[in-house]
Amino acid sequence: MSAIAVTGATGQLGGRVARRLAARGLAQQLLVRDPARAPQLPGATATRASFTDRDAVREALDGVPVVLMVSASENEERVEQHRAFVDAAAAAGVGHLVYISFVGAAPDATFTHARDHWHTEQHIRATGLPFTFLRDNLYADFLPYLAGTDGVIRGPAGDGRVAAVAQDDIADAATAVLTDPAAHAGRTYDLTGPEALTLHEVAALLSVTYQPETVPEAYRSRSSSGAPGWLVDAWVSTYTAIAAGDLAAVTDAVPRLTGRRATSVAELVKR
Repeated sequence: MSAIAVTGATGQLGGRVARRLAARGLAQQLLVRDPARAPQLPGATATRASFTDRDAVREALDGVPVVLMVSASENEERVEQHRAFVDAAAAAGVGHLVYISFVGAAPDATFTHARDHWHTEQHIRATGLPFTFLRDNLYADFLPYLAGTDGVIRGPAGDGRVAAVAQDDIADAATAVLTDPAAHAGRTYDLTGPEALTLHEVAALLSVTYQPETVPEAYRSRSSSGAPGWLVDAWVSTYTAIAAGDLAAVTDAVPRLTGRRATSVAELVKR
């Protein structure tokens, strides 16, 4: 196999995947905005190519058999950034696109960022590129950061449940797909942890507390930060998606792709 292209290698998820591919002795092309920040890995070459630099992306991906597209950081222009990258990948003749999406991606998803992922998925489909969508649940690694400095998680999640997934599990699943893309062509996998927990249960594992809020309370507390409206909507809808049951389904995708059981929140906390 020729070099596998990986985006987001300077981040938590893309970096994990890049390290796994390097450990397998596979050649990689790391597409990054700043090559100086790219991880130094055997067999890896860093190339400057931001999502919106169509010419750079097209040149970097020319003839690449498979690319991991880690979604861009949240911003108002994210869907357009994704479309630019996908179009460049299609023009370069990429053989297979593996896209990191989100559970429940839909045009009317409760979690606002999941709507961005749906629009990106639809655009990928429209190009005719062979694809695999890895729809992640909420990152289990992110759960400790839900608590404020006072040790309290506040949000309008009610008694809803979330099947949060560990980033290491996502990276292992992505590596399995990248190294055998044909076996996963056209497939969509919902990646989850082994159980769905309420935020009361999550808080107990983290040795903090959970204090449910109403939706108006959540908007008032977060709007005071001065964050833009789209970001406040995203913050609040993280919790309302849990309350709505959108993140509660547990799947066997991680075990099927990795050959081992998914990591629980309790196991992650002990690491």
